[in-house]
Amino acid sequence: MPASSHKPYSLALRLWHWGNAAVISGLLTTILFLFVIIKTKEVGPIFQEMLAKDGLDVTQQQARALRKVVSSRIWDWHITLGLVLTGLLVFRVALEWLQPEAQRFSTRLRRARAHFQRQGADVRDARHSLLVKWSYLVFYLLLVVMVGTGLVLVYADDAAFLHDLEHTCKEIHEVNMYLVIAFVVVHMAGVVWAEATRNRGIVSDMINGGNRVE
Repeated sequence: MPASSHKPYSLALRLWHWGNAAVISGLLTTILFLFVIIKTKEVGPIFQEMLAKDGLDVTQQQARALRKVVSSRIWDWHITLGLVLTGLLVFRVALEWLQPEAQRFSTRLRRARAHFQRQGADVRDARHSLLVKWSYLVFYLLLVVMVGTGLVLVYADDAAFLHDLEHTCKEIHEVNMYLVIAFVVVHMAGVVWAEATRNRGIVSDMINGGNRVE
């Protein structure tokens, strides 16, 4: 086997991919628990009702305190996962420089653009390949926004200039979350469609790295 041969997807990239997927899933799950499953704003009255059945009287202030405990625990998980995501993003940026050139995202994007320019917009495969690469670039930018605004929200109380940005960053962070959800849904649908049609094996390639190429 030639020494220059390599798999399309390096082990480091595959670990990042699945780790990133797990962390983002965890982040979205915490939001799901906070605002859909548990609905922390409605937990207080529920606590009062349940404890009243056991003969315990709980004031509204005590119920709010219990609600804050539940909410803070979930937010702690959200913040922890957010910091892990920050580390993964830094790792991905470093990986782009440390990987062999053929395995870099910038190389894949450049090749997709060149192929598109040679084949033209009417060639379906060339158009699809370039569109997919651009969607990944958008996703990376969404990650940067998510991490950047998230860090501002975490450390807003520690620096005055960050505190001034807190409200704006919170709104951006929330909108960005919906964009990430949209990407995840489209990405998963695209993977299922590809596996069911002409690009079978892309999931296994992201697990085992794919077939070696020169």
